[in-house]
Amino acid sequence: MTPHHNVPPGSEALIVQHMALVGHIVRETIARVPSHVDRDDLTSAGLAALVQAAHAFDESRGVPFSRYAATRVRGAIVDELRSIDWASRSVRRRARELDATRTTLANTLGRPATDAEVASSAGLSVEEVVANGDDVARAQVLSLHASEDNSFAETLVSTTPSPEVQAEHAERLTYLSEAVAELPERMRVVVEQYFLNERPMAEIAETLGVSESRISQIRAEALILLRDALNHELEPELVVPHARPQGCAAQRREAYFAAVATRHAAGVRRMAGGTPVNATA
Repeated sequence: MTPHHNVPPGSEALIVQHMALVGHIVRETIARVPSHVDRDDLTSAGLAALVQAAHAFDESRGVPFSRYAATRVRGAIVDELRSIDWASRSVRRRARELDATRTTLANTLGRPATDAEVASSAGLSVEEVVANGDDVARAQVLSLHASEDNSFAETLVSTTPSPEVQAEHAERLTYLSEAVAELPERMRVVVEQYFLNERPMAEIAETLGVSESRISQIRAEALILLRDALNHELEPELVVPHARPQGCAAQRREAYFAAVATRHAAGVRRMAGGTPVNATA
């Protein structure tokens, strides 16, 4: 680096010595985000923050530079993630509106609404409905509780999770695995093939003998069921009551919730008996 004016003495040495810190934080972060997030973008943001930290560092404050720089670098990476948030607030708001539209149409029609029917009712094109589902699905891989006021970037942690957080995370993953296993067969296949095996929707559609639009619809319905099942067991106050609680759709949903709870209870009993439970079963 070429020295220039207004650069505190020793700052360039600090930058060179701590460049590996940026790489470490980027690797730590990239493991928590989807593959389409660009590593170079995060690295650039981190390096820029490192330079700023080196220029602003005041040794007299008694804070080690590595700790000070790590905080600045993590903050810059979080800001970069916010700027490229793959499920913006407007996307999530529209997703909730489309969910409400699907529920209303299902109650009226007595069956799940097609994407074309949802689009027509919402005043959107079919392409916009499908694209919104794609955007939300990417976020749902990371969090089944995405909301207008939360983004994945805001949940990034910079320290090792506490035992309580680890236990809660493990319990949520167990419930999620059980909820996937209890999905109606076609929904389960779509979820497993799309999210776990990372197969394109076109391939899944060909395998199941339906249209790609139908796969998108099944995926959206499955994510809503999974979200509601987890909330039903872990945060029941978040479960939205069904518009027609005595209807067939509501009864099927309640039966699904009961099946998930039964599977979980069986797993707990097996664990208590000394038999390890495979959370991916």
